[in-house]
Amino acid sequence: MIYISNYIIPTIILIVIIFGMLEKIEIFNTFCDGAKEGLKIAVMMFPTLLGVFICIGMLKNSGIIEKSVNLLRPLSLLFCIPTEIIPMIIIKPLSGGASLAMATDLMVKYGVDSKIGMLAATIMSSSETTFYVIALYLNSVHIKNNRNIFIPAIIADLVSIIVALLIIK
Repeated sequence: MIYISNYIIPTIILIVIIFGMLEKIEIFNTFCDGAKEGLKIAVMMFPTLLGVFICIGMLKNSGIIEKSVNLLRPLSLLFCIPTEIIPMIIIKPLSGGASLAMATDLMVKYGVDSKIGMLAATIMSSSETTFYVIALYLNSVHIKNNRNIFIPAIIADLVSIIVALLIIK
């Protein structure tokens, strides 16, 4: 079976090389300069990434998520939110990878066509890893006063969860 996706990356690389040759650009040197710049950015963002990953690990291992689920259980029952989805909702603003693993587990356990599976997929696709993105991007451009960004971002996440619940219901 032939998939077009197998040819997309090689085609893009070929287009870049042809364009570079037509414009008489030193392709390899430009690539090396870009790689050096990317490495500088990665080194600059490493402390922020490390801090985010440590916080996620502490949350997962401390039992706070389970306690939060128990605390939110009455609210979830009131709004007909399956309690199985709450840990993913809590983790999603912090880590896309961890929330993706949780969503995958939910879909394997309950099925992709179940209410829980569809809700997990909808929340994953409509919400953002808010704290991760804010910490990473604001740190990379050296913005220190970021209080005014968190509230609208969290409201946007809550709206995406509410809309996902309404759509799946």
